[in-house]
Amino acid sequence: MPCIGLLAGLGDHVLDVSALAAAQGRHTPGDDLGWWDLDGPLGTLLATSFEAWRAASWGPFSQVEPDDILPLPTVRLLAPVARPGKLMCIGLNYRDHAAEAKMDVPRAPVMFAKFGTSVTGPESEVVIPFGCEKADYEAELAVVIGRRAKRVPPSEALHHVFGYTCFNDVSARDFQFADGQWVRAKAADTFAPMGPFVATAAEVEDPHALPIKFRLNGETMQNSNTDQLVFGIPEIIAHLSASMTLEPGDVIATGTPPGVGFARRPPVYLRPGDRMEVEIASLGILANTVTRD
Repeated sequence: MPCIGLLAGLGDHVLDVSALAAAQGRHTPGDDLGWWDLDGPLGTLLATSFEAWRAASWGPFSQVEPDDILPLPTVRLLAPVARPGKLMCIGLNYRDHAAEAKMDVPRAPVMFAKFGTSVTGPESEVVIPFGCEKADYEAELAVVIGRRAKRVPPSEALHHVFGYTCFNDVSARDFQFADGQWVRAKAADTFAPMGPFVATAAEVEDPHALPIKFRLNGETMQNSNTDQLVFGIPEIIAHLSASMTLEPGDVIATGTPPGVGFARRPPVYLRPGDRMEVEIASLGILANTVTRD
């Protein structure tokens, strides 16, 4: 059965947090969204557990059975947010990427959506859908919302963030260019890999200073830094929350840097057997293989 795991302070081991919750008499949800509410009992449990580990205080874990601390190599990591309520993506949010796409830098964040069925986890297959011959990669930093946000000003926006994870905005360019809008091209099944874990906001000193890379079969294709974002995370959250309520467990992908496949000469598109890796400092490596429907 899928469960939430905690990596902090355990090296190459992971704690079954559901077991920790049960030991403390807390109810665990039927889905994963209850974990991301920083003001809810389970989000509080995750936050306090992490803080206890940072302080090298093992008191909260005294009731945990040894069998609930598992060697990481024996654990299959799933997408940290398996079915986000909203999965929002920001387009053209690096100036150099807008330039390579031959598009103007937007005056406000440009949002499109993916769906819950697009989500897949680390070391899983990304499936090119029938009829697509131009599947492409996009390495991105994703934000997991941890507090309800409605009309939040930029100065308060980061207080609503649970944490950050790696994201790959896989895109069917032939669908995208044929349709004139992006949803079908972006929201295919498995086209939203994320993981391998969520680093809490407390673990990431500055989300706007993170080296970000994408490798295809070991070759570096994208190499940038989140300090190049056109719109920072506070501006994105403020912009989105002005018209929609952001809820715990919602995910925002913040855009990709230059180096995507369709802009290369000659273009580079994904093929079955390809190995994709998104690496962001402090957030690990999100790796997936490509196959075809």
